[in-house]
Amino acid sequence: MKNISFKKAAPYLVAILLFIVITFAFFTPLLEGKRIFQSDIAQFLGMSKEIVDFRANTGKEPLWTNSMFGGMPAYQISANYNSNLIGFLDNIFTLGLPHPANLVFLYFLGFFFLLVVMKVDPWLSIAGAIAFAFSSFFIIIIDVGHNSQAHAIGYIAPVLAGFILTFRKKYVLGGLLSAVFLSLELKANHPQITYYLVIIAVLLGISELIQAIRLKAFKPYFISIGIIVIAGGFALATNITSLWATYEYGNYTIRGKTELTTNKGNRTSGLDKDYATQWSYGVGETMTLLIPNFYGGTDQKLDLSSNTAKALRANNVPEENISQFVNQRLPMYWGAQPFTSGPVYVGAIIFFLFVLGLLIVKGPLKWWLLAATILSICLAWGHNFMSLTNFFFSYVPGYNKFRSVTMILVIAEFAMPLLGMLAIKEFFDSKMSPKQLRKQLFIAVGITAGVALIFALIPGMFLDYIGSSDAATAKQGGFPDWLMTALRDDRQGLLQMDAWRTIIFIILAGVVMYAALYNKIRKEYAYLVIALLILVDMFPIAKRYLNSESFKTRSELATPYQPTPADEQILQDTKPDYRVLNLAVNTFNDASTSYFHKSLGGYHGAKLRRYQELIDEGIQKDIETFAHSMSTDSTNVLNMLNTKYIIIPDNKHQPVAFPNQKALGNAWFVKDFTLVENADAELNSIHKFRPKETAIINKKFAEELKGFTPGRDKSDTIWLEHYAPNDITYSYRSKNNGLAVFSEIYYPKGWNAYVDGKVTPHFQTDYVLRAMILTAGEHKVEFKFEPKVYRVGEKISLVSSIILILVVIGLATVEIRKSAKSGS
Repeated sequence: MKNISFKKAAPYLVAILLFIVITFAFFTPLLEGKRIFQSDIAQFLGMSKEIVDFRANTGKEPLWTNSMFGGMPAYQISANYNSNLIGFLDNIFTLGLPHPANLVFLYFLGFFFLLVVMKVDPWLSIAGAIAFAFSSFFIIIIDVGHNSQAHAIGYIAPVLAGFILTFRKKYVLGGLLSAVFLSLELKANHPQITYYLVIIAVLLGISELIQAIRLKAFKPYFISIGIIVIAGGFALATNITSLWATYEYGNYTIRGKTELTTNKGNRTSGLDKDYATQWSYGVGETMTLLIPNFYGGTDQKLDLSSNTAKALRANNVPEENISQFVNQRLPMYWGAQPFTSGPVYVGAIIFFLFVLGLLIVKGPLKWWLLAATILSICLAWGHNFMSLTNFFFSYVPGYNKFRSVTMILVIAEFAMPLLGMLAIKEFFDSKMSPKQLRKQLFIAVGITAGVALIFALIPGMFLDYIGSSDAATAKQGGFPDWLMTALRDDRQGLLQMDAWRTIIFIILAGVVMYAALYNKIRKEYAYLVIALLILVDMFPIAKRYLNSESFKTRSELATPYQPTPADEQILQDTKPDYRVLNLAVNTFNDASTSYFHKSLGGYHGAKLRRYQELIDEGIQKDIETFAHSMSTDSTNVLNMLNTKYIIIPDNKHQPVAFPNQKALGNAWFVKDFTLVENADAELNSIHKFRPKETAIINKKFAEELKGFTPGRDKSDTIWLEHYAPNDITYSYRSKNNGLAVFSEIYYPKGWNAYVDGKVTPHFQTDYVLRAMILTAGEHKVEFKFEPKVYRVGEKISLVSSIILILVVIGLATVEIRKSAKSGS
């Protein structure tokens, strides 16, 4: 083998070193020993507390938790899939860097690799990697704690690099890389991002098919498709446990089809349309791709020279109060979404280069990236482009399983910098004359800078800066009209400043390319200058949303929640299994209660659908009843859920614990049962039944009750003997065969019931609970969570991982030997 050329390796080594330096320059608090505080991770620590404690104490996976929403599988909360052996590669690719530096480094490295595969100069590839990594949304999701989402985004580019190599007839290398990176993509465990990757890949496949038809090159095309399918099969197999479990569970969640027949216009086979499209990008809001503060960015602080500060002074507000007021997060965002943590900004230079790419790049790659960009933008509009959204919800498999349609803009954030870098490559390698290139350069600069100039000079011509929630904001904050007017003036000012900023960066990038076109500077230097300009453009914008304020000391992060006096009072009750309803927080969007108790509420995007429907039609109504009467006499749903304590705010807004003497306990025998026709009838019956006396059961379980008549005696009793999240034991004593209701959430895929060690059928009752027919006498009942999907899936995953690793080692060895013989 020839000696390695360090001259050829230099740009790659420099790139890696540069990525590390930039990453730590962005995350300087990491060098001080601090760690990032992420709001969603704080929620995660709450929702996963019972799971993590059980794992630490037993060394086993519970796979279920009762600490949130009454009880639910742990698959999408915290579950370790140890049989997937591919995960060690992730630490190699991210150099073992601390979190979240590892994620940003992965952004850099993955996109750099893709560009190099596409034969872009490595010095120019550095510029593209910077642009991709600092796309504002990719940084914002790290700030709020969407770590799996960021992780999955990091592998989009490497996966597509593997596909492209395969289509370029590098079958072995492309297939290996596709299998490895797809495995890591799936292991990141963010199905929505992987789904968007599939959309990009399908569009790439269509583009390549059109090219194959044009060139009549069908054989290599279908060989490539076959290899990619095989690679995908390996990736699926190594991750089969998590994928299978997620698919199985998904059918029973709000992302699966409801059994209810009401509100059909809003229902789909997945999420309800209004829920899925609640976060939809405004059509005009798309301009944030070019001008970040086009719609105010996010709620943010102002300075003492702002219009708001001036208005407060003009109305004789003391200077100390002015400083305090403008130093809080004020409602600057006025777009179509309920709220946002920040805009999607791809960079002024990237937007300009994208337009240039549309003008000068030839071939199928341009159309692939243009189609991907347009599709993602239009789908991100959600309820603002309902005809397209309805079509995808109704006819595109899997699309209706995901919420927050704005997230699909990750496709544009991938496609636009990629086409932008291809534009620079084409600009300097093109056979077009300098005169032609100059013309296209001027057009691209004129279009992008010209649009920004309109809003810089006359920002009030097309926009009124009035947000849909302004009236509510003014009412809630007690803001007079003159103050709201000042806030709107500041919104306009934010847009103007960023518009001028955009113009400057576009012109500077255009000047650099013009100078290089006429050999005023070498193109290699032009690449580095453009990389520097992209960094100077995007680094500060990213810092608006993730900065030193996002970090805390390790000690501050060690305990995410401190118990309130109400929590401490409840924790004195050492009985192992009862539920708490916390009305002193945002009950169904807060996991802090789950850190200390088994909560009726929680924080999760994939609740069991029946439980969500019970929240909507039962729990919420009981909460209203309790709020009006401060009594639980009529709160049948809360009582059957064994809600032993209700936390409420007192007169000073401090949480206090209200003991519920009407909670029905862990289990009870009922006198009778009522069979109802369907889910609608079940839910309607919940409002008017006495759960202590009667069980409401769907007719689909009629066979379980055939010939049975419950016989309850006053002396019959059932009690909890042992509690673990995945193993609950009861003892009972009864004179007759009886029907027992257990205040445990029913989930058919994994829970098995045993009476004295013998498997015994159980079924659903009272919409979400479990019931069993128990024979007379003294016996033990045990519920065990034993999902087949985990047991079988882990075996398949282990075998597949070993095979994939052996195949990679074998084929890599063959390729290395070939290279050694050829001297390449």
